[in-house]
Amino acid sequence: MSFIQDLADTLARDVLEAQAELGDDRFYEQVGRVLLAASPTLQEAFMTSIRIRLAEARGRDFLNRALKAGREGAAAPDAPPDVSLGH
Repeated sequence: MSFIQDLADTLARDVLEAQAELGDDRFYEQVGRVLLAASPTLQEAFMTSIRIRLAEARGRDFLNRALKAGREGAAAPDAPPDVSLGH
């Protein structure tokens, strides 16, 4: 990773932890606006890290729910529809 990516990812991790403490699941948007005013390059890298970390958390949650359902003999959770198939 580059220096900017490292900074952005560290900040993204810290912001996502703070969101839980603050009870505000959109706090990262405020931080993003602060970054945009100071450095659009850092803001873009930060938002990429946020999106990747949020996507990973959703994927991990789905995996854990599917495993739990399989172990308990329950129906597996449904994945979202494939948006690549068009409208």
